[in-house]
Formats: sequence, structure tokens, C-alpha cells
Amino acid sequence: MNGLFGLNGILGCLLVVVALLALVVFLGLKAVSIQQQEATNYYKLDTKNIQMFVNNQQFYQSHKE
Repeated sequence: MNGLFGLNGILGCLLVVVALLALVVFLGLKAVSIQQQEATNYYKLDTKNIQMFVNNQQFYQSHKE
């Protein structure tokens, strides 16, 4: 009986399953709360201050013929 309900038996498997389910629930709730907080922080792009870097010019290719 000790091997069946020990930490290497059914009880151990149930503890691992419960621990993993608790972790999934915790991370899911944390993800939902972060999404709710960040849903109101919109990304603002200032189009008047966009700069072209000379270093990136070598990667630019024009496909016009």
C-alpha cells in the first residue's frame, strides 16, 4: 500500500497534476490582467520625427526596372 499512495504512486501523480493546473491557472489569470492593463496604452508613432539611418542604406534594394 505504501508504494501505491506514496510520492512515486498515485498521490505523487495527482500532486504533480494539481501543481501544473494551478500554474496554468495562475499564468492565465496573470496574462488576462496584463492584457487588460495594457489595452489602454496605445502605441503612438510620431511621423514627423522619423529618421533614416545611413547605416541601413546598404540593405535597401529598389526593385524598379
